[in-house]
Amino acid sequence: MKNFFKKNIMKTDNHLIKLNPENGYNKIFDVGECGMRLTSFGLLRLSAGQAYEALTGEFEFAFVLMGGKCSFVGGGFSFDEVGARKNPFDGAPSTVYLPRRTSYKITAITDVEIAVNAAPVTRDTARPTHIAPSQTRSFSLGRDNFTRTATVILDEKFDSEHFYIGEGMIPSGNWSGYPPHRHDVDNLPEEIDMEETYFYLFNPPQGFGIQKIYTPDGRIDETYTVKNYDTVAIPEGYHPLCGAPGYAMYYLWTMSGMVNRGLISSMDPAHKWVVGK
Repeated sequence: MKNFFKKNIMKTDNHLIKLNPENGYNKIFDVGECGMRLTSFGLLRLSAGQAYEALTGEFEFAFVLMGGKCSFVGGGFSFDEVGARKNPFDGAPSTVYLPRRTSYKITAITDVEIAVNAAPVTRDTARPTHIAPSQTRSFSLGRDNFTRTATVILDEKFDSEHFYIGEGMIPSGNWSGYPPHRHDVDNLPEEIDMEETYFYLFNPPQGFGIQKIYTPDGRIDETYTVKNYDTVAIPEGYHPLCGAPGYAMYYLWTMSGMVNRGLISSMDPAHKWVVGK
């Protein structure tokens, strides 16, 4: 088994991780780092014809293709061609979900980039599954200059122990996650406790955006400039973001919940009035 593990990351603080991706697996953070209890995240980059083999161990995995085509094969499953877009600005995603204790081999058909989400599990979950672009659902959120498109890949109906995963696309100069929202406590039906990972790409690639994370008590109050291949780990707090004018801003969002899963969050009371304007 080849190991393409890379350490070409630079942590600028507790939540923002910058990456200059190289060929192979690029670790971004593991469980226990950046305040994240349930999530590990990385980026796998393979050249056409290159293969990567591993075992899921005691983790469930969700592989979201940023772009390119590849095959996934392993014990009892074979997905011969996964991937239908050149990049996230070229259509809906293809995703492969793998449960714990599963061996797998990924072979690049073209050059490919894959976001790798992993979470420790305590039980057997769904069998290996290829989630095709046609199986995702997209919808618009917000209004005025905080409109954006959300694409849900894997939701609470899917037999994952922890994951709720999707993508966001922010038009030039717009906001997302606004009014500011959080999902820090299990208090149904108002809020669900889920940590979250944001991974960013821009079109054109020299674009940038602004990400804020803050808690009501002021323990966290951070504002980051995010660029291509940046990741922000969000263990807690309100977390609005916006993109610079002239650039389309993409972000992969991976939410991980211990007890509940879903798009249920509470808004910052100071800014909630905006939705009723």
